[in-house]
Amino acid sequence: MTDGRIPTTRLGDHGPEVGVQGLGCMGMSFGYGPSDADASRATLERALELGVTLYDTADAYGAGDNERFLAPFLAAHRDEVVIATKFALSIPPDDPTRRIIRNDAPYIRRSVEASLDRLGVDAIDLYYMHRRDVNVPIEETAAVMADLVREGKVKHLGLSEVTGDELRAAHAVHPIAAVQSEWSLFSRDIETSVVPAARELGVALVPYSPLGRGFLTGTFANADHDLGEGDFRRQQPRFTGGNAAANAALLDPVRTVAEAHGATLGQVALAWAQQRAGVHGLPVVPIPGTRKPARVAENTAATRIVLNPDELSLLEPIADKVAGDRYADMSFTSAGRE
Repeated sequence: MTDGRIPTTRLGDHGPEVGVQGLGCMGMSFGYGPSDADASRATLERALELGVTLYDTADAYGAGDNERFLAPFLAAHRDEVVIATKFALSIPPDDPTRRIIRNDAPYIRRSVEASLDRLGVDAIDLYYMHRRDVNVPIEETAAVMADLVREGKVKHLGLSEVTGDELRAAHAVHPIAAVQSEWSLFSRDIETSVVPAARELGVALVPYSPLGRGFLTGTFANADHDLGEGDFRRQQPRFTGGNAAANAALLDPVRTVAEAHGATLGQVALAWAQQRAGVHGLPVVPIPGTRKPARVAENTAATRIVLNPDELSLLEPIADKVAGDRYADMSFTSAGRE
């Protein structure tokens, strides 16, 4: 497969035009252990060369470190990229297993100002509610976010890990451009209500972890044995113990399809995610994360792989057989509230 710029799509009826694949930047500063800053910077540049224009971060990634890391890249390419960041999720540095969620107005206003400062931008292109605080009506949160648009601090609004009903309620207050939720060969719970609601409302889907946090690429088989102490995947049930062994066996059909295309396992997983756009009739822009320029080229090449009906049928049963939840506490996800 040769390198080439990927095509573009619009993030729903109300969002910006972006490459059909984005880049998840979290791992450059947080979550997956030590990283090489020079390699990460080269990855950002290589992604842009290949037509990747949606760059995803959050204030929770390294307590703002990821936003700060991206600032020089944004300054050099501000008119070429769409920057997405998020508020609502706080991870105490002394206990990375804890999650504190806030959707109240004072918190949102402090968060947006802090993100603008760390990113070094005048406006955030796509601002997500990272997680849902069930103690705050989502209509109230959407109203505050809408104010940020009117004030010129934010251009477009997004939501992450919301249910179909929550999406409809927020969209009635202000148009939502995109919903970011986990969606992959291993995680398909959003297809029940979130995807139909998004299609109905003209909202794009931005799948995070389309590579199953690396598990679908075959680069690790058991987080307990293969990943370092600082890697948060060691906290996720499906990647440890007996669950990991059971799930590793589910990759056999992916290998079969990969061999037929002369592709990698990861490329098949991404091709499947990209083809959800045609299957469900809405824009789909996966944001695989990587810290290596060569991996970006591999990932974007997946946009040129077309899986045939027989191959899709072979991959179809995988998600129903996955052992273990996405998180130890699923209440933070849309599936935990459906």
